[in-house]
Amino acid sequence: MLPERRSTVVSYLNPSGQNDHSFLFLRRGKKFGRIVKLKLSHFIFFFVSLFFFSCIFSGHKLLFHGSEILPHFEHNPYMKNHLFTSSELDIGLKQSNIEKPPGSKKRNKHLPCEVALAESVNHILEPEEYLNFNRFSLGFVETETYNNPRFGGHQTLKERERSYSATNQTIHCGFVKGTGFDLSEKDRAYMKNCVVSVSSCIFGSSDFLRRPASKKISEFSKRNVCFVMFVDEQTLSKLASEGHVPDKQGFVGLWKTVVVSNLPYTDMRKTGKVPKFLSHRLFPSSRYSIWIDSKMRLTTDPMLIIDFFLWRTKSEFAISNHYDRHCVWDEVLQNKRLNKYNHSAIDEQFMFYRSDGLKKFDPSDPNSPLPSYVPEGSFIVRAHTPMSNLFSCLWFNEVDRFTSRDQLSFAYTYLKLQRLNPDRPLRLNMFKDCERRALTKLFHHRADSRPPSPPA
Repeated sequence: MLPERRSTVVSYLNPSGQNDHSFLFLRRGKKFGRIVKLKLSHFIFFFVSLFFFSCIFSGHKLLFHGSEILPHFEHNPYMKNHLFTSSELDIGLKQSNIEKPPGSKKRNKHLPCEVALAESVNHILEPEEYLNFNRFSLGFVETETYNNPRFGGHQTLKERERSYSATNQTIHCGFVKGTGFDLSEKDRAYMKNCVVSVSSCIFGSSDFLRRPASKKISEFSKRNVCFVMFVDEQTLSKLASEGHVPDKQGFVGLWKTVVVSNLPYTDMRKTGKVPKFLSHRLFPSSRYSIWIDSKMRLTTDPMLIIDFFLWRTKSEFAISNHYDRHCVWDEVLQNKRLNKYNHSAIDEQFMFYRSDGLKKFDPSDPNSPLPSYVPEGSFIVRAHTPMSNLFSCLWFNEVDRFTSRDQLSFAYTYLKLQRLNPDRPLRLNMFKDCERRALTKLFHHRADSRPPSPPA
């Protein structure tokens, strides 16, 4: 077959068989085609190789960047120049590490884990010896003679130091008369009768109203637990425009809306720390309280939560660790990188804590007093014992004195309280963050068209 096809082609190009130029042209054409094909294959191979090596090079850079051990501020001239004012502090932070590379949009997936709650509230009972904790009398400063009174008072450093002693004393703990966070007498009377409270807050229309999952709440808790949402007038109007109109008793679903007037701080985040930390002041008869951030919806019965985190572990205070960071050094860098607060104010607070003995978190230390030095403070379970109330006041006073970033002051406050009261420890249960996620549903805060600027 092959000779016949070849002769057919030849006879078509040169029917007489005598045109040598035609044969020469044919041979040259075939040779030219082979050369073109060869060069084209080389050209394609070159670009494939170039693309291949480019991918390898890019992948190597990405891998190197992902395993970066130098902190973010070494690559950021602004942070390097403005992060600290002392060389010792700068050296200390150079040894730290933020887990995710700066500017990375990749987020780790944090999933809930199993929590062995009781089957129902009918299967739980407060232990008889549960409240057998340290007992001492704790009073609060309610009036001051200063010309410019402050909600948190004018606490001196000497008073601050003395307040860390777990003894009979009167301390600053917010609510100085005439300084704000005013409530109606009707709401005060309602809150005074609460024995167990679940509270949250929205100020400055910063969030949506997320009602507790009613089907997950037992009839016992609906009758005996106070669900209180603190709001200001602006937020109340915004929520009403979205269909959340309180009834005649002020309820929206399970939430009892309590309107706060004369907010004590211009920083809404700092104002939000008042109900977060001072539930024992707002609910004076309450034995237990649960704080839940407005970005979350409660999907678990509160009595089952109290049983699991407090009664079973014989704890006075329960809070989860942070899902990513465990060292205050890393939390400082993260707050500054994201412009969560004025950088100079963060520096001042951090330097103060370091000078007073705050050390880095060592995950390899089996004797570490906490599994993490950074909490996820959006979910707190408390028994209103004297030691728990004292810790809450001390933590609030740090927020009042320094920045509203309470994750910066948690470890310092707890460690100092433990150090100064070795015979009267606070029974703190720092549980896993995945357990918090199993009890609540997390949402995003209300979107803002403009990025927030760091508070002054």
